[in-house]
Amino acid sequence: MTRQLSVFINGFGRIGRTLLRQILQNESQSAVKVVGINDIAPLETCAYLLRYDSVFGPLPLPVETGDRQMIIGGRPIPFTCEPDLRALDLRGVDVVLECTGKVRDRDFAEAGIDAGASNILISGPSEVADQTVVLGANEQDLGDARIVSNASCTTNAIAPLLRTIDLGLGISRAHITTIHCYTGSQPTVDQPGASLERSRAAAVSMVPTTTSALNQIFNVLPEFHGRLSVSAVRVPCISVSAIDATLQILEKPEGSFVEFLREAFADSTLIGLTEDPCVSTDFRSRPESLVIALPETQSIEQRQLRVFGWYDKEWGFSARMLEMAERLAARSR
Repeated sequence: MTRQLSVFINGFGRIGRTLLRQILQNESQSAVKVVGINDIAPLETCAYLLRYDSVFGPLPLPVETGDRQMIIGGRPIPFTCEPDLRALDLRGVDVVLECTGKVRDRDFAEAGIDAGASNILISGPSEVADQTVVLGANEQDLGDARIVSNASCTTNAIAPLLRTIDLGLGISRAHITTIHCYTGSQPTVDQPGASLERSRAAAVSMVPTTTSALNQIFNVLPEFHGRLSVSAVRVPCISVSAIDATLQILEKPEGSFVEFLREAFADSTLIGLTEDPCVSTDFRSRPESLVIALPETQSIEQRQLRVFGWYDKEWGFSARMLEMAERLAARSR
């Protein structure tokens, strides 16, 4: 019998809660066991935010609290409010799902290892990780890294697409715009921020801004240095983002670009395809890193390709986190 993957969730914000929702949703066939949750927010607040969610709706299981534990569907999960993981005993934990968004230095990143965990998987870009790995792009680089960054949701959406098209047709130049939902880093009303544009109310305007995705893509696909630019626009949507990619192609496909995309991603669990005319809300809770909208595909003389795709920046990214956690743990089994 295959041993369950033992995970500990450190940071119970958007990604931490989405990870737990996915694990609970697939519990009947899941090999993942959550052995603990840690967050500096009060237990009652964290339980409430799991029970009710403005994006995914109410959790279809009762959520209660006990003495230092969250009880979900009658199953208790230990809950701690410890700012330093070294104060906890994490021996036997395969992977700490590091979701605090506060990994700024190596000392913080290593805290879970020092507490006894085997691996740390960071839910975002991190310069202090041993390796940044994006499934479908550079998983071969995982090696024996114990502290791994899962990059960003946008990097997970773009990198597998670029790698597949580059291998199949060759890409000479590319520009990609991510049309991204607003996030907690933006204000709800105008107030001073890191940049003038990001100082404006998130739910009112489309906000042109920068993205970490470009450097992250260069990290996992260094061959794209000098060939790629990426920009971002934050839009007044709470869920589901998109990418709009314009690619200069080196080789013409044998048939149409749409036929090439259908064949290239026919069996992919990372990149999905839709033939339907859809809008963003149709892709809420989709597990793929990207879903290509085939009706939006355009080409000029089969040398310039436009690809448009949707991605649930929380649900899809969390699905990759769990798959990456399984890969990390499998190395020592």
